[in-house]
Amino acid sequence: MTQSRVLLCKVSELPPGQMKRVDIEGHDPMVLCNAEGVFHLLDDECTHAIASLSEGDLEEHQLYCPLHGGSFDVRTGKATGLPCKQAIRTFPVDVYDDGVWFSKP
Repeated sequence: MTQSRVLLCKVSELPPGQMKRVDIEGHDPMVLCNAEGVFHLLDDECTHAIASLSEGDLEEHQLYCPLHGGSFDVRTGKATGLPCKQAIRTFPVDVYDDGVWFSKP
């Protein structure tokens, strides 16, 4: 099985503390977060209610849902604040050549 790489953004385009929604063919929408200089890729939909996490807030390693304020740890996807109880999926990214890349199976 071959993998193809998808460029999510240039490193300089997403400063620490920022995030953006990314749409990759064959996948549900995802959110790319730069948490203190480390990039994390997660599902964009909150597990509590249908809301786009990329429209919420990122504070250190916590991603806050814009709808009810629940939160997730971007490093693990674990729900860390009510009303969220179920984790969100995380996906690996690679950082090289001034880019943040997702390897698509």
